[in-house]
Amino acid sequence: MKLLVTGGAGFMGSSFIRNVIDRVDLLVNLDALTYAGNLDNLKEVRASHYHFVEGDICDEPLLARLQVEYGFTHIVHFAAETHVDRSITGPKRFLETNVMGTYALLELVRANPGMKMHLISTDEVYGSVDEGFFTEETPYAPSSPYSASKAAADHLTLAYAKTYGIDVTISHASNNYGPCQYPEKLIPLMISKCAAGEPLPVYGDGTNVRDWLYVDDHSEAVWRILERGVSGEVYDISGREEVRNIDLVREIIRLMGSNSEIVFVKDRPGHDFRYAMRGEKMEKELGWKRRYSLQLGLERTIDWYVNEKNCLRDSRSTSVNAFS
Repeated sequence: MKLLVTGGAGFMGSSFIRNVIDRVDLLVNLDALTYAGNLDNLKEVRASHYHFVEGDICDEPLLARLQVEYGFTHIVHFAAETHVDRSITGPKRFLETNVMGTYALLELVRANPGMKMHLISTDEVYGSVDEGFFTEETPYAPSSPYSASKAAADHLTLAYAKTYGIDVTISHASNNYGPCQYPEKLIPLMISKCAAGEPLPVYGDGTNVRDWLYVDDHSEAVWRILERGVSGEVYDISGREEVRNIDLVREIIRLMGSNSEIVFVKDRPGHDFRYAMRGEKMEKELGWKRRYSLQLGLERTIDWYVNEKNCLRDSRSTSVNAFS
């Protein structure tokens, strides 16, 4: 397998690379190194068959040159703008990266018959559900420019599969958490602020519900899809760890022995109340199950942030949290 990973210096992409580097013949990490990308996330990856390229996935001539040089057989497409709040204040960048970047990669696959591409998507494309669970057949109902841009990328990918017969798969994951996550997201932000003794901002009344998935479990699920997934299929990756945001923040406070106080802040526009996927397809068809409970995953995550102080960004750079 000669693998191109886009966005491999980011949180999820770097976890995937660390987990699969010894299972592939070649791995090229293409990353634009935006604010959320950090090569320190890959400092232990020293393999001779690993190569980093700084560049934009929208750069089609660059993609073509890399294909000539490396001859990729597979692509795992992590690169994306993902922060909901940023999408509300500046949606254009999300359309450029999430839609047009996906288009550029699909064109690369179309020009190279036999190549396989997996798109990393999000459960947010389904919108919000008060009761029950999303499945792979749930109609899309995105609520933010971010989730709409990811939904557009999903539709474009499946349309290319039907129109051009290319080999693609898509996955929707629950909220990922773990080491190396940029602290605009809920869990690392709360850890950062607890460590600094700062107030913990929580949107609304904190009763919004999210399903949490440890990032290394997500990486294993993506690898399982890459190996065994059926072309043209969509797979939901569920952590099956639903918890209210306020309860999650309280648990972080408890685990860290912090005296930080929770401060409720004005809710963001279009804030989805609950995400929940059934995730049975991954288990029944691909035999994947998560290894990390939320309790164990939180303990490992907190330990990493506390002990890797060089990677703990200044919590004051992010004033409110995001639940995406």
